[in-house]
Amino acid sequence: MPRPPTIRRAAAVLGVGALTLAVAAPTASARPTASARPTASARPSAVRTPAAASSTTSTTPSPRAGVRAALDDIVAAGAPGAVAYVRRDGHIWRLASGKADLLTGRAARPGDRVRIGSVTKSFVAAVLLQLEGEGRLSLDDTVDRWLPGVVAGHGNDGTRITVRQLLNHSSGLKDYLRDSRVFASYFTANDFDHVWTPARLVRLAVAQRPDFPPGTKATYSNTNYVLAGMVIRAVTGHSPQQEVTRRVIEPLGLRSTAFPRTDPRLRGRHLHGYLANFYYHYQDVTYFSPSWADAAGGMVSTTDDVAEFFRALFDGRLLRPAQVRELTTVVPTPIEGLANGLGVGRSEQCGAPVWGHDGAFPGYFTQALVREGGDRQVVYAVNSDLAALPYIPGAEKVQQAVRALERAALCDS
Repeated sequence: MPRPPTIRRAAAVLGVGALTLAVAAPTASARPTASARPTASARPSAVRTPAAASSTTSTTPSPRAGVRAALDDIVAAGAPGAVAYVRRDGHIWRLASGKADLLTGRAARPGDRVRIGSVTKSFVAAVLLQLEGEGRLSLDDTVDRWLPGVVAGHGNDGTRITVRQLLNHSSGLKDYLRDSRVFASYFTANDFDHVWTPARLVRLAVAQRPDFPPGTKATYSNTNYVLAGMVIRAVTGHSPQQEVTRRVIEPLGLRSTAFPRTDPRLRGRHLHGYLANFYYHYQDVTYFSPSWADAAGGMVSTTDDVAEFFRALFDGRLLRPAQVRELTTVVPTPIEGLANGLGVGRSEQCGAPVWGHDGAFPGYFTQALVREGGDRQVVYAVNSDLAALPYIPGAEKVQQAVRALERAALCDS
């Protein structure tokens, strides 16, 4: 999506100021210990050698100079590392720049796993659309039909909110991440194993009045997708993690993709995730329980796997034609040029419609975009919040570089 929604969504997902903390954070995907933490974290100068740190695996023709330059510029602007997958007019480019691990100096590689944050929502929406196609639910079912009494009180009413409104963010429900206790449970308590249950997250949201009556607007709220995951469990008897794995990950052969519920470790080869403070000191937050995000953002994947998923989402491998039409039926948002479908957004790049979703998780930012018609596609990931959050000095340069990457991948000039 264009940068304005990226900034809005990521700021909401990460709780804005909650993550510019000076508290110690874990430095590896092993459980954090005092001896394992870097004293000040590496500064960007340690990774501002993109030419030396970059790796490329591609076939002819060579990747466009603009894609390579933009990826390197992301690192030069202060991000530790970045990886990208580009499919353009029949050619595939896989690139990486910078560092996967600032402590060891290991270079980023295109197949490194990352936490994909809210890109998870597209997977969850796909499962609910499959269930609709099977006749097991209707998108116009109320939330209360499947989760009686869960959304109630303080003006919240699950009898007036539909499954469709959860998926296109028109429910009006408050985002539970507006409650500072969510991230305080990790950073203030220094407890990165902390587990939130979906029901507890929803209770935080419905303890506040809704933002607007259901169906009258569309405003991003992670609460919608935690509830969507709870609906999946109510319909199938299985968790959203199990259903996404069974219905999407395994059939598509996404071997580097996982949907952990509580496990704070990032398994396999991966980019370490870093938070940057105002002095460009990085804190490693790779070890982090995803339970706070649940069905709204808890997945792990690679740029290749995410790209394969988005192709399958639109080409009929996952959804029937009627469900693809539902997927791409949009409602307007307050952000100019952005409309919400069901688990995907529609915007424009160089005059052409593009579909996709972005995702932020502490220390990570991921973006997936595919041009309508499917001939061009880009998925990239950055192992720093600098790509998403506007309040860090210098973040604008990273955001400019990722915009340039999108243009180089999707546009003609």
